[in-house]
Amino acid sequence: MKTLLVVRHAKSSWDRFDQPDMERPLNDRGKKDAPDMAERLKEKNIKIDLFVSSPAKRAKKTARLFAEEYKVAKDDVLIKEELYEPSLDNFYRVVASLPDKQDIVALFSHNPGITEFANTLTNVRIDDMPTCGIFAVSAAVDKWEAFKDAEKQFLFFDYPKNPLT
Repeated sequence: MKTLLVVRHAKSSWDRFDQPDMERPLNDRGKKDAPDMAERLKEKNIKIDLFVSSPAKRAKKTARLFAEEYKVAKDDVLIKEELYEPSLDNFYRVVASLPDKQDIVALFSHNPGITEFANTLTNVRIDDMPTCGIFAVSAAVDKWEAFKDAEKQFLFFDYPKNPLT
C-alpha cells in the first residue's frame, strides 16, 4: 500500500516585489500553519516516511517544518527540481521515482499545478488547493511506478481554515 500526501506550501510573503519567486519566504501565518497541519496528520496517526519538496524557499521551509514535527532532520527533505512550476508529467515522474521502501510520502509543491495534480488522482475534485492544504490518497500497490495507473482511494482533504477540524 502506498499513500501520497499532496501538500501545497504554506502561506508565503509578498513583502518584496523585487524578490525572485524562488526566494519568497513563508510569512508568519505560514510559519504557524505548517507545524499545525503536521500536528493534525499526527493526530490522524499518519506516519510519513519521506518528505519531498520543490526547491523554492517557501516549499522547502514548509516541508522542513513538517519534518521537524515528525522529528526528522530538516536536511533529510528530498528536493526535486521538477516540483517547481510542475506539469502533470513532472508530478507523475517524481512519484514514479520514489523509493519503494517508503510507503507514505508527503510531496510539497505549488499552485496551479498541485490542484490539477490532486484532481487527477481520484474522482474527488477541489477548486483550489489552499496554502498548506493536504490532499491524501492511497493505492494498493507495492511500487511507486505503478501508482499512476492504479485505482486510488481518496483519504481526506484538509487545510488550515477547514471549518470541520
